[in-house]
Amino acid sequence: MSRERILIRGAQVVFPSQTAQANILIEDGKILAVDAARDQTAERVLEAEGLTLLPGVIDDQVHFREPGLTHKEDIETGSIACAAGGITTFLEMPNTIPPATHASELARKYERAAKVSRVNFGFYIGATESNLSELQAATHAPGIKIFIGSSTGDLLVDSQQALEEIFAKTTLPICAHCEDESTVRSNRQRLGDNLSVHDHSRIRDRQAAIVATRRAIDLATRHQHRFHVLHVSTADEIPLVSQGRPWITGEVCPHHLFFSVEDYDRLGSLVQMNPSVKLPSDCKALWQALLENQIQVIATDHAPHTLQEKQQAYPSSPSGLPAVENSLALILNQANQGRCSLQQIVGWMCDAPARVWGLVGKGRIEVGYDADLVLVDMQLKRTIRNDEQWTRSKWSPWHGTTLQGWPVHTLVAGRTVYSDGRVHDEVRGQAVHCDHARGGYWQTADGIGI
Repeated sequence: MSRERILIRGAQVVFPSQTAQANILIEDGKILAVDAARDQTAERVLEAEGLTLLPGVIDDQVHFREPGLTHKEDIETGSIACAAGGITTFLEMPNTIPPATHASELARKYERAAKVSRVNFGFYIGATESNLSELQAATHAPGIKIFIGSSTGDLLVDSQQALEEIFAKTTLPICAHCEDESTVRSNRQRLGDNLSVHDHSRIRDRQAAIVATRRAIDLATRHQHRFHVLHVSTADEIPLVSQGRPWITGEVCPHHLFFSVEDYDRLGSLVQMNPSVKLPSDCKALWQALLENQIQVIATDHAPHTLQEKQQAYPSSPSGLPAVENSLALILNQANQGRCSLQQIVGWMCDAPARVWGLVGKGRIEVGYDADLVLVDMQLKRTIRNDEQWTRSKWSPWHGTTLQGWPVHTLVAGRTVYSDGRVHDEVRGQAVHCDHARGGYWQTADGIGI
């Protein structure tokens, strides 16, 4: 945490209710004033005229592969990529080797992150069909992750009895990967051998997603348990997620906004994902759902593999792609094209995830909030290149794409962690603090409430 006073001078600041030029004063890692005088005394001044100041992005769904698969990514390299992409807080999934399904595995992740993570961090605990007591005790985790569909090890939870107990007898918010296992298996058997990557969206079809999402939302509704639907991929799931229940929220990922089955010919297994990419009409519907607040969050589902692994013939090719360092720029580019506003981007990528998970001091530029901030240059154009990626996997499905609007300076608790194309190695993030009693998200007459 930075003890010095820092003045960010002259930026266009995206506040919860407006965007306006302002001078932001930081002290002890917190926002001390949002209307400081231009000549305010400070140990360090960041001249920000011509730049836009956003709250740091919160990515509530990443896979950093540590422990067990660190040749793909680890907590340190993933956090460095986050810093370069304007992400100041990540929440990481439990499907590592071994999986984070017990207190000991969870503790090791937190201990490791405290030593190496450049940004703030939290780690979900994974549900199995037999670890209910661990889920009940993990009060420091941001939430519980359930795989209702294929996963590694014993993380698949398909038994109705086990699901009922998890929703009825735990208190942490729950999120889930929703793809119906029986539907996936039936589709796989029906299609037989000689598969191509195009068959991935036939095996993990829209029905697999719809059945599992409906099942999970039924559980959450009957037990009135806070529930977050991860990576919504179909238009059909939108009405299930947006039924007006304040304890149910949803999110969408960039790959489901920008890629469809039409991209298999061009990109092959690089866009092989679980849930799979769907039709162009689904992409359009998901964008509209964001604009209409039917879906609240954008997260990456950053799930890197090496390029060599991805280029194996299907179905040996693994599902997943890296995205943390490019996600904010992808959405800023949409704002430059008039598709959305900066206010909406801050809602989807900063404010809403903080509210969903009850992250104290995160997601807004307000007095008393953590000084997790990102300066973006809305005029800057840059082309995504594989060899310039910070992620250990060193590739992006958006390779060769030119975007306008990029993060140029990232602060974590008031300390510069990324600037001028360089990540500052001395900065370390902190574990998030979750106030689950105050968490939750709903729409009020004046905007987002908690």
